[in-house]
Amino acid sequence: MTTHHAAPPATVRRTARHRRYLMCRPEFFEVRYAINPWMDPSKPVDTALAVAQWERLLARYTEAGHTVELIEPVPGLPDMVYAANGATVVDGRVLGARFRNPERAEEGPAYLRWFREHGFGRLRDPEHVNEGEGDFLATRSWILAGRGFRSTPLAHLEAQEFFGRPVLGLDLVDPRYYHLDTALAVLDGDEIMYNPEAFSPGSRSVLRRVFPDALLASPADAAAFGLNAVCDGLNVFLPEAAQDLAGQLRARGYRPRPVDLSELLKGGGSVKCCTLELRP
Repeated sequence: MTTHHAAPPATVRRTARHRRYLMCRPEFFEVRYAINPWMDPSKPVDTALAVAQWERLLARYTEAGHTVELIEPVPGLPDMVYAANGATVVDGRVLGARFRNPERAEEGPAYLRWFREHGFGRLRDPEHVNEGEGDFLATRSWILAGRGFRSTPLAHLEAQEFFGRPVLGLDLVDPRYYHLDTALAVLDGDEIMYNPEAFSPGSRSVLRRVFPDALLASPADAAAFGLNAVCDGLNVFLPEAAQDLAGQLRARGYRPRPVDLSELLKGGGSVKCCTLELRP
């Protein structure tokens, strides 16, 4: 197994690189069912506040010089705001999503339709359950793939064949961190940050071997969804409640860009969940 060592933080010069993202306005966002531990239909949701918080995230991306595409929200699909779950895009190839829960099943075709209509030619309608970038995260050398609650091991094989990149499977064991992007974030190149407690002992061992210089999140920052973050090489957009994590990032030369998405956390998502990267 190849081990990738990050350069010592003091020697790293961070550079922001232009990114292209896909997002979906939470116009129809509500919590009317529970398919993860964060969802409680008995608690009221302020949709207007969710939209305002989402718009602030959108503004943060455009202020940083990134391009943001928008997909039209579909009535009756309240979780469509979590665009990261809609597909995985690597090297211009688009692997669609196939959701485990019937409440979200129609999101996969809606996102795949957007890609067809916007000129993406290399598309795959998946055979196996995968929930997009919720469980597939691309580093320079790997596609990290979560399993245990949503995406299946067969989906990992499907992704490896389609993208032609090595897929590293990781077992999630804490239902609060039901997707990989709630427990791990890619920073730059092969540098990551993660919550060890979200993974099985074997997967923790693999992460230590492959990413020995990874940044480790505290349980408190993980519970604040601090790892549900997006990085452009310099700026790290993350929930504002993850203050210790922001300090660690700053010490490594990154520039934390805190955002309040507390209303969208009621559905079990935050910054990364709302952001699908369109990798050319």
